Amino acid sequence: MHRVGSAGNTAGSSRPRKEKRFTYVLNDADNKKHCAGINCLSYLDASASGTSDYIFTGSRDGTLKRWEYQNGDANFSATFESHVDWVNDAIIVGQNLVSCSSDTTLKVWNCLSDGACTKTLRQHSDYVICLAAAQKNSNIVASGGLGGEVFIWDLDAALAPVSKSADAKDDEVPNGNSGPALSTLCNVNSSGNIASTNGKSHGYSPIAAKGHKDSVYALAMNDTGTLLVSGGTEKVVRVWDPRTGSKNMKLRGHTDNIRALLIDSTGRYCLSGSSDSMIRLWDLGQQRCVHSYAVHTDSVWALASTPSFGHVYSGGRDQSVYLTDLSTRESVLLCTNEHPILQLSLQDDTIWVATTDSSVYGWPAEGQTPQKVFQKGGSFLAGNLSFSRARASLEGSAPVPVYKEPSFTIPGVPAIVQHEIMNNRRHVLTKDTVGSVKLWEITRGAVIEDFGKVSFEDKKKELFEMVSIPAWFTMDARLGCLSVHLDTPQCFSAEIYAVDLNVSGAQEDLKINLAHETLRGLLVHWSKRRPKPGSHSLSNGDGSTGKDVSLKNLPHPRSEVDDGPENHANHVLPSFEFSTVSPPSVITESSSGGPWRKRITDLDGTEDDLPWWCVDCTENNRFPKENTKCGFYLHPAEGSPAPNITQGKLSAPRILRVLKVANYVVEKLVLEKPLDGSPDSTFAMGLSSGQPQLSALDSSSRLGLKQWHKLKPSVEILCNNQVLSPEMSLATVRTYIWKKPEDLILNYRVVQSR
Repeated sequence: MHRVGSAGNTAGSSRPRKEKRFTYVLNDADNKKHCAGINCLSYLDASASGTSDYIFTGSRDGTLKRWEYQNGDANFSATFESHVDWVNDAIIVGQNLVSCSSDTTLKVWNCLSDGACTKTLRQHSDYVICLAAAQKNSNIVASGGLGGEVFIWDLDAALAPVSKSADAKDDEVPNGNSGPALSTLCNVNSSGNIASTNGKSHGYSPIAAKGHKDSVYALAMNDTGTLLVSGGTEKVVRVWDPRTGSKNMKLRGHTDNIRALLIDSTGRYCLSGSSDSMIRLWDLGQQRCVHSYAVHTDSVWALASTPSFGHVYSGGRDQSVYLTDLSTRESVLLCTNEHPILQLSLQDDTIWVATTDSSVYGWPAEGQTPQKVFQKGGSFLAGNLSFSRARASLEGSAPVPVYKEPSFTIPGVPAIVQHEIMNNRRHVLTKDTVGSVKLWEITRGAVIEDFGKVSFEDKKKELFEMVSIPAWFTMDARLGCLSVHLDTPQCFSAEIYAVDLNVSGAQEDLKINLAHETLRGLLVHWSKRRPKPGSHSLSNGDGSTGKDVSLKNLPHPRSEVDDGPENHANHVLPSFEFSTVSPPSVITESSSGGPWRKRITDLDGTEDDLPWWCVDCTENNRFPKENTKCGFYLHPAEGSPAPNITQGKLSAPRILRVLKVANYVVEKLVLEKPLDGSPDSTFAMGLSSGQPQLSALDSSSRLGLKQWHKLKPSVEILCNNQVLSPEMSLATVRTYIWKKPEDLILNYRVVQSR
């Protein structure tokens, strides 16, 4: 899992505050499917929804999706997108869907909405791993996570409108979701009583059930919300009164982490699954374990029971789903999967299985009459020692699964598991879980070539280019897709000539800043919809985004911009146009430190919490001028009769081609002194003596030619005695030919005259 870092330093720090990071997440062409493992499942039947049966899935790709289930088919219905990290659990509470994430938040959604988040709840200090709710009390939700924290939420109170005080406004998220305004934190003191202390901000505060000293991985609550059980890395089951947060009891027996919990409707019995491979049945009234079931050969991560609590379905790291009769201890291997099982959901005669794969599988389960499964044969008696099943497996007596194929599949797309940034810093090579290798262009978020199932290493070598571009972004694939991170000012360090992007009508020496144009492409919808101060109409009209971009709309360095940003704010170069069919999502942080995520096409111009440097870049064409120069010395080659034309170190853009250096040498040899020209097309001497800039000559106005210079010489540029290709940049020469920390030294020699 990935920890979400803070955008700034803590209060009182003497270090400069780090600017907010801006991230964009590239979506697969089929964004109706998950692209990473499924951590959780929830089911809403037609009697509750009033329309159809719905399946809700939460994924490691950071999104939840709703599927309409009719006549044996599950069709995509909506995406719920706001979390910025893995979605770890999701439950249905009345008409609300509540989710939790590794981004440390809970989010509340209307189950039947188009995916808009109703509320963001912030209280946890670390990943939120699990949720529990009372079926007969649609108002109570419990959450637990890696911080050892357990909170009990009153949804009505948490969702109540908060007065727009100054403090409350600070807690708003720019995508319309309000974070929790917290005035007091409920603490449990040593005597088990609840005490209040001052919290983060004004508003509702959940009840804190304190007692865990380490991570919480599992929660369960009885139907009426009067009993809560929790488990985690402490290997004990804790029982709470969720109405007060007070501890009732502690149950010992497991020898490893507790990963799954169930409690019956009456609150008398509790089932627990552990990394010790055991399932235990607890009698809470007697405060003891009454049965142990050894059916798995590895960690038990998921449990689901029949309505009567007479049978349990279990799954885990061994990729198997077992059905066990809790009374007779008879067990049967229902099915096997290709991936570890993370969660189970029993609905009628189907058991829905979520795994580390991006697809969801529905298997026959006979949930109403589980005895029918045992009648198919292959059952065995569950042992009561953790090593009994593992020993049986080693002895060759492993059971045969009752079902070979699932009844239903909700397919996902393969997750990206390997990536390599190419040297041109625009292309990224990826490999997914099925071995498919693709080449992405990240400046427009598109796959430009699908190579199929080939060797990733061989393809990487084949695509190698001897070019050197600064590392202007960082990247990861923790969400199963590519996440590109931009940090100022480093992201503005990479430039490229417009002609290399095939920009129509571009001047030969026009340079384009990659981060600047990428940000403009990502935020073009936001910019169009953003109200312009003093304008009579919004700029969301018919702005051209065609392939033939006029030269006046091309970006220029900040020093050359003297008109309003409206001139080209909504014009995007073709190489930076992002898809509106599968648009990327952007992630950044609000002023209160809470992260948020939104698709670029859903940005409506009201998001005032975008990083200021992104706004300044896209709206005003202002961005930090990183050092894009390369210092070097230029001398005649050894043995060359050519005169020395320079007296010190020169400075030029890193992307300047060797051809330009050769032209400079030719002009210096031909003319007594160079003429002034455009600074964009030249490089300047970096002498401390304050010598004027040297400019390339306009060939149409050559003056002062000496008689013997009427024949123009041809010049070769060398480095380390190697003749350089005219198309190489200075940065490439320094990286691959010079390979020294000292200033670059170039040599020249005249090879012929013409």
